[in-house]
Amino acid sequence: MNTDTTDIKHTDHDTTANGSWEGAAFPFKVGYGKLMIWYFLLSDAFTFAGFLIAYGTLRFSMPSWPVPDYVFSTFPFLEGHHPLLFVTFMTFVLLFSSFTMIRAVQEGHRENRRGVAIWMGLTIIGGLGFLGCQAWEWTTLIGGEHMSLTTNPFGTHTESGVYLNTDGTPSEETFHAGSTYLIHRMHLADAHEVADAHESDHGASHEVAGAEAHDAGHEDAHGGHSYAGAGDYPDAIVDERGYIHRKFIPSEGENAGKTIHEAFGPKAFGALFFFITGFHGFHVFSGVAFLLIILINVLSGLYVARKNGNEMVEKIGLYWHFVDLVWVFVFLVFYLL
Repeated sequence: MNTDTTDIKHTDHDTTANGSWEGAAFPFKVGYGKLMIWYFLLSDAFTFAGFLIAYGTLRFSMPSWPVPDYVFSTFPFLEGHHPLLFVTFMTFVLLFSSFTMIRAVQEGHRENRRGVAIWMGLTIIGGLGFLGCQAWEWTTLIGGEHMSLTTNPFGTHTESGVYLNTDGTPSEETFHAGSTYLIHRMHLADAHEVADAHESDHGASHEVAGAEAHDAGHEDAHGGHSYAGAGDYPDAIVDERGYIHRKFIPSEGENAGKTIHEAFGPKAFGALFFFITGFHGFHVFSGVAFLLIILINVLSGLYVARKNGNEMVEKIGLYWHFVDLVWVFVFLVFYLL
């Protein structure tokens, strides 16, 4: 039986010194390591997409949800209300580090070891700066405003109404549906005093008795909105943890005319915030660690000896740009919706 045969010609790169066949050139003109980085980034993109879609679904399925302009309105060493100013600064720091990473890759293609080291060093500083900003933001929310995975003191009204005076009569402080509020927490000592004074009569829920109400609570040392004292919101409800739930009367809806109190915001907000931003922060931390290792190898001359255009620098650059791009979507979904 006759069979047709076709001669296959191999290039010099397809054979070893002893003539055995090793395979064709790199597929798609991309090295194995770079191709695997792209596979990893694609799978990681699906993970982040799932988290952000879950957040968006819960965000628009609940009648009450914290307003980002109010939750993220503090800035270090600045007093007053500064909506999203600090997170905008964080975003700028991270995006600028992406530019320095581009320059590091460019210098790597030129085999300029000194240039790679300088620009990678600036990238590391940018990554550490972002992590420092995120640590301050978490400290403010946890230590200053007492938000946790299971407790969200930020809420929004689902109906219009008016807050109550000390004597239980309607005040001049009105609100509209969609307006936001923060359930303050008393100083620990004040909370214990109120709890001890009323424990026998009210159990876990107490009425605050004290001086006339103040327009604002005590300044918070952590840079948060404010603490509250026993006299800041008299006649409000204080729970066993010291959170002050102000009383009000809705002017519309099913609770119109009834005396009710501020409720905690949806637990999902705090849990999703710390999980998603923490997951991204872990990626930034990992990226900084890898950058430090690769920077040491650059300074040692390891990649120059390979004569491959500092491919490892390019691979970590792909990862770093991905981390920056993901933050853009986190910023859009979490801070702007």
